[in-house]
Amino acid sequence: MRKGSLVFCTFLIAIAAYAIFAATGWSFKTKLFPLAVSIPLITLLVIQLLLMIGGKEQTGESATMDIDFSIEVPPEVARRRVFGIFGWIVGFIALVYLLGFPLTVPLFIFLYLKFQSNIGWLSLFTDPEGRMNGLFKPSMRSRQEHKAKKAKARKAAKKK
Repeated sequence: MRKGSLVFCTFLIAIAAYAIFAATGWSFKTKLFPLAVSIPLITLLVIQLLLMIGGKEQTGESATMDIDFSIEVPPEVARRRVFGIFGWIVGFIALVYLLGFPLTVPLFIFLYLKFQSNIGWLSLFTDPEGRMNGLFKPSMRSRQEHKAKKAKARKAAKKK
């Protein structure tokens, strides 16, 4: 049993308990998220703490990671892949900042599919059952309805 793991688990239990305590005086909508996160978190942390205290010490092979990483990829290829993924993430964040989330998500999906999977433009927009078109039209319609409601509210405010 490692002392650092026990301290960290106890620290997280204290934070989750404080979140539950602090949220109890709030309105229902306000306390919903902290309670929905903290109650399962504290439950799992208590189980983890009990397993760490009562469980056997991990030794030898059982303490190692179960994931077997491949070393067949040359370092320059791995580096290029990491920078590529980092570029897509930075690009997504920049597009959200510049265009907004509702426009960025479909645009990002199409661009990623086009350039990472080498799918042709025609097959991006044509699906045998039309699912791709049906997926994004409702979000565009709700955005247009939102803009229309805002414009109507501005006109009503100017008349007063």
